[in-house]
Amino acid sequence: MAPRERIIVALDMPTVDGARAMVRQLGDSIGFYKVGLELVMSGGLDLVRELKTDGLRVFLDVKFLDIGNQVQRAVAAAARSGADFLTVHATDSKTLTAAAAGAEGTGLKVLGVTVMTNLGAEDLAEQRVDLCPQDLVAHRAGLVAESGCHGVIASGQEAAAVRAILGPDKLVVTPGIRMTDDAAGDQLRITTPQQAIADGADYLVVGRPITGVEDPKAAADRFAKAIAETAN
Repeated sequence: MAPRERIIVALDMPTVDGARAMVRQLGDSIGFYKVGLELVMSGGLDLVRELKTDGLRVFLDVKFLDIGNQVQRAVAAAARSGADFLTVHATDSKTLTAAAAGAEGTGLKVLGVTVMTNLGAEDLAEQRVDLCPQDLVAHRAGLVAESGCHGVIASGQEAAAVRAILGPDKLVVTPGIRMTDDAAGDQLRITTPQQAIADGADYLVVGRPITGVEDPKAAADRFAKAIAETAN
């Protein structure tokens, strides 16, 4: 892939009109966009179809977690939108297997969310989870590997370990990507684009460091340059 093809820009904004404006502003510098829950609840599914009609790729970040029958049917419905990637929580084999079944025979790639990048050890302890984030990510990546799903969402800090578990054929997608001079925001487990790519990430999800600056296109070009330097 060309460096800019590995960047997924998160359209984490409240309105479809705002998302459309950002896509126009980025132009041909970006070809892959994430549509999350806020936008889905504001008419974002129509935007997914619109972006696909325009030849763009779409990551539908809805993080399904429900009984197996509902997950399978919801994933099948999502596939009909034309989305390329979709997330489910990788908490258990039943959820992951159902999601894989829902995507079977379609072009949709299902990614299991291991541990959210805004969570640390104290948050997991509050949930009565005894594992540290890195060990829990590894455990859930193992569930994904056995489920028929197509890859994982994991922070760049765990990309190398996850790649070793999944092997070369499954996808590793990393959110929480920041340049060294970017603010962390509400993210705890962050890493640079250079480190994430070097450790085996296929795609990087970038939101505010691109969409929240004065010149988003220049910021996107900066991320693409960082990836190119790492790949070379």
